[in-house]
Amino acid sequence: MREEMTPMAQVNPVGNATVAAEDILRAQYYGFLARFLASPPDQSLLDSAAGMQGDETPLGTAIGILAKLARQTSATAAREEYTALFIGLTRGELMPYASYYLTGFLHEKPLANLRGDMAQLGIMREEEVKEPEDHIAALCEMMAGLITGSFGAPADLPTQQRFFDRHILPWGGHFFADLERAQAATLYQPIGTIGRLLLEIEQTAFAMDA
Repeated sequence: MREEMTPMAQVNPVGNATVAAEDILRAQYYGFLARFLASPPDQSLLDSAAGMQGDETPLGTAIGILAKLARQTSATAAREEYTALFIGLTRGELMPYASYYLTGFLHEKPLANLRGDMAQLGIMREEEVKEPEDHIAALCEMMAGLITGSFGAPADLPTQQRFFDRHILPWGGHFFADLERAQAATLYQPIGTIGRLLLEIEQTAFAMDA
């Protein structure tokens, strides 16, 4: 049985009615992280985060902190923080790509391996997207889509686990831990915590389901 996660009531449901409620919740978490990590949060996303309710669990505590910070943060300030973290003048404080974390360079073997698995899973890169596919936001979107069936039928747990183990687990926890302690992170500090805890829950649950 998967560890219970705090409902993210302010995030729109993902997927279709044939997917179990606990899996819809997992996809919501991945989708929520992807929205914060793909581009600077707009006022709508900040309002959604501000309306979330936490609880006494570690994940719920991080959600509560994020909600409080989202109520105090303007869209302009959020954009400035995002820029400092991920863009910068030449580069941001963090490089959110699997290839960089695993090899120290962009466009390396981890990206090639991901593209091969994407082709097998029927996942197509959108033409307007310029970022390499191994960006953490894209990987979170792919996990959400595998869970809910955005790329066809919902993927079974072994398929989900294989993708998670190959493309997220080897570096995602490290990235989210780095985000938690990044100098430029205020609003994004609890995003790092939520991401790190989600991956820990997923890893444990996949091991139990195996």
